Amino acid sequence: MNYTDYNTLSVPEATIRQKELKEQVVLQPLPEKISYIAGTDISFDKFSTHVFAGIVLLSFPDLKPVACSLIKKEVKFPYVPGYLAFREVPGLLDAWEQLAIKPDVVVLDGHGIAHPRRMGIASHFGVLINKPALGCAKKKLFGIYEEPGNNAGDYTPLYDKQQEIIGNVLRTKTNVKPVFISPGHLSDVDSSRELIRQCVTRYRLPEPTRHAHAIVNQFRLGTLSEGYTTF
Repeated sequence: MNYTDYNTLSVPEATIRQKELKEQVVLQPLPEKISYIAGTDISFDKFSTHVFAGIVLLSFPDLKPVACSLIKKEVKFPYVPGYLAFREVPGLLDAWEQLAIKPDVVVLDGHGIAHPRRMGIASHFGVLINKPALGCAKKKLFGIYEEPGNNAGDYTPLYDKQQEIIGNVLRTKTNVKPVFISPGHLSDVDSSRELIRQCVTRYRLPEPTRHAHAIVNQFRLGTLSEGYTTF
């Protein structure tokens, strides 16, 4: 079986795969020079066998959309919380292959090491593409934290049960719900938080995530076509 062919995996086999990938995760500061950053998103019905996957490429630090890569893919791995990467990663890998310019950092709509087995989608995808990757999620999946202050830029650590810091809870806009940031691969807690802070403009979500979400929704509704497009 191909290492990324997940259609016939059982959940116990997927757990073994996560443990194997976890051994390859490297936590280190993000690169100092970033010219391009990418955001990813997936849209699917939990009962459907098809996913709509997209990656949007933005210039950095001005955060202008440069291109997008869109893929519709059939997946048969079941919808199981904690294992969503096995439904989402195959489509993202196909979208990644379509990108004419590969980004320096990838921001995934999900978690990195802030995961019960330290293998959220940002870690999973980051290891497979061997590029810096981090997760920025709208909700907590795993961990313990205190609510950050109400002002934009306030943050608190996200801990695991052993009190190890596995991410940050960042208030991106004053009096708005925070986001949950965790390193995935070739990234660390502090540099991941700082990068997301630089990617926030007028909205709660960072620009890579926001653009990816909008583009994938347009793709699912049929207003954008599958393939690679420059802006």
